[in-house]
Amino acid sequence: MPVSTPEQQRIAVLADSDTRWKWGALTAGRLTSDRATAGPAPDGFLLRGRATPTPRQLTEVGVRADRLREVTAVEFLREMERDPAAYDVVVLALVGGAVQAVLHGLAHAWRGVARRPVVVTGYVGVVYEKLTDGLLLRHGADVVLANSRYDAERFRAVYAGVGADAGSVTECALPFLGGAAYDPAAPHDPYTVVFAAQPSVPDTPADRLYLLERLVRHARQHPDREVLLKLRSKPGEHTTHIEEVPYQKLVQRLEPPPNFRLVYGNMGEVLDRTDLLVTVSSTAALEALHRRVPTALLTDLGVREVLGNHHFTGSGCLVSWDQLDAGTLPEPDPAWVARQGVAADGSYERAFDGARARVTALLAADRPPLTPYYSRTTAPGYLPRVLARHHLAPDGSPLPGAPAADKDPGPVRQIVRRAARGAYRHGVQRVAPVIRRMGEL
Repeated sequence: MPVSTPEQQRIAVLADSDTRWKWGALTAGRLTSDRATAGPAPDGFLLRGRATPTPRQLTEVGVRADRLREVTAVEFLREMERDPAAYDVVVLALVGGAVQAVLHGLAHAWRGVARRPVVVTGYVGVVYEKLTDGLLLRHGADVVLANSRYDAERFRAVYAGVGADAGSVTECALPFLGGAAYDPAAPHDPYTVVFAAQPSVPDTPADRLYLLERLVRHARQHPDREVLLKLRSKPGEHTTHIEEVPYQKLVQRLEPPPNFRLVYGNMGEVLDRTDLLVTVSSTAALEALHRRVPTALLTDLGVREVLGNHHFTGSGCLVSWDQLDAGTLPEPDPAWVARQGVAADGSYERAFDGARARVTALLAADRPPLTPYYSRTTAPGYLPRVLARHHLAPDGSPLPGAPAADKDPGPVRQIVRRAARGAYRHGVQRVAPVIRRMGEL
C-alpha cells in the first residue's frame, strides 16, 4: 500500500477552543510542509462545549480549513469509525481530559482495523502547570509534540518515571512563530508598548485591577508612547480558560489617557507594531522573543507557579513595572531562549523536520492499537470519570443515550445552542462573582 507523501497527507484536526484550533491547524500545516501555509488545508472539527469559538474568533485566528463543523466527541468518533481510511493523520488539539477520552474512543472505534490514521497531540503553549497530569492524559497518541528541547526532556522523564513508553515524544516548536525580526534601530512612531492579557492569570479582581492601573499609569507617564491592552476575547466569548473578570469591565473604573486603548486581532499582526511586549506569562512572550522584540515578564505579583512566570526563570526577562517605567529593557539570555524552542537564530524553518519524518515513518509501518497509559487496570478510579464527561464508557464505547450525529442543525437548534452558551458565559462572568462575594460576607 503506497504511503502518502507529506504534501498528500489528509489530516483531520479536532479542537475545543480558538487557540487550540490555531495550534492544531498550523501544526497540520507544519506536518505536511516546511511552511505552515503551504500544505493542504485540514478538515476541521470543533468540539462542542463552553469554549467552542465564535465565528469572530475563528476569523481572527485566520487559519483556513477544507471543512469546519461542530461536533460532540461521540459524533467525531462515529465519523472516524465509519471510514478509518478517510485520513492519514488525526491531530487532537484538546484539553488533556478530552484527549484521553478521544484516544480511548478511537481505540474502540478502530479495533480490528488494519491501517488506522496516525494520532498526534501536544500543547498550545507554555507548559507551566499540571505537567504530569496533562502528559499522562495525552499518553497513547502516536506522537506527543514538545514545543522545545526543554519540554521534550521533561516529557520523556515523566513518562519514564511511571513506566510508560516515552517513544511518542517528539521535539518541534510552536507552529505560529514567525514574522519580521524587530529592528531596535528603527522603532515605531509612536513607540508602542503592548500588554498581552491572559484570561485566567492572574485570576483575582484585585490583581487584575492592579496590572491594569499600572498599565494606565505607564501611559500617563509616557504620553509620547502608544500603550495597548491586547485582549484575547470580547465579553461573552471564551478561550482556552474561563475569564471571570474581563479587563473590559475593569477599565470602566478608570479614566485612561488618549494614548491608551484596547486592541484585539491576531497576535502576530499586533507584534508587527510592538516595541515592548509586557505580560505575566503569556505564550505571546515566546512569539515576541522569536522576533527579537524586547519582552518583559512581570514580577509585580511575585514569581510564582500559579502565575506561570516561574517558567521564565533564567530568561533574563523578569522585571517589574517600576523598572519598565524607569526605562529598563530586558535582555534575553540566548541559551535560555534556544532551549525554549524560540529559534531566534534562524533555525525555525527546520523545527518540524523531525515531526514530519516521524509521521511519515509511522504511516509506512504497521501501527498497533492505541494503548494509553491510563486503563481500567492502571486508573480504575479515575479513567471512567474522564471518559464519562464525553459520554463514553470505560471501554471507550459510547454510553447509552449519547448524542446522535447532527450534521446539519436547523436554525432553531443553532439559536438554542448559542443562547445556552451565552447563559453559561454570563453565569461565569456575572453571576458567579456576585455569589462568591456574597459568600464572603
